[in-house]
Amino acid sequence: MKKIALLRGVTPVGKNKIPKMSYLVKILTEAGLASVQTYIQSGNVICETDLSDEQLSQLIHQTVKEKIGAELAVIITNQSELTQAVLENPFDENYDSSRIHLVFTNDEADTGKLAELLKQDFGDEELHLGSQCLYMYLPRDARKKKLNTNYLEKQMGITATMRKLSVVSRLSEM
Repeated sequence: MKKIALLRGVTPVGKNKIPKMSYLVKILTEAGLASVQTYIQSGNVICETDLSDEQLSQLIHQTVKEKIGAELAVIITNQSELTQAVLENPFDENYDSSRIHLVFTNDEADTGKLAELLKQDFGDEELHLGSQCLYMYLPRDARKKKLNTNYLEKQMGITATMRKLSVVSRLSEM
């Protein structure tokens, strides 16, 4: 089955740097995954596997930690979930699509904490809930600059990763 792993915390330099995506493909293929592909340098992995989402997440996490030294959380999703997330995008053409971000988690979010977050006024920034992810609109000129993955993780007690709408759309087509 085709699955998509979203690595959280990949950085261009420092301890969570992945030297080359081609090396990531090589080590994940050696770890037993089939048809491994990556998309852009931020840690998007498409592969074929019969492993459960939890097993796949652990395999990728351990392999990256052992072979590269990066300590990265791994969020697992699939093509149909990403397609659904793109289709449910709550922002219309009046929004700058390059500023729309989707936040994914494997964790069960506390519904009370989530409801409180969704009620908050973030000024020019917006937060919406979909069936597959959270949606954030982060305009360049936003006054507050409060919404980000770290903030959401802290507020909800989850591990999450964020991708631009264009990246999720491309991954859903691969």
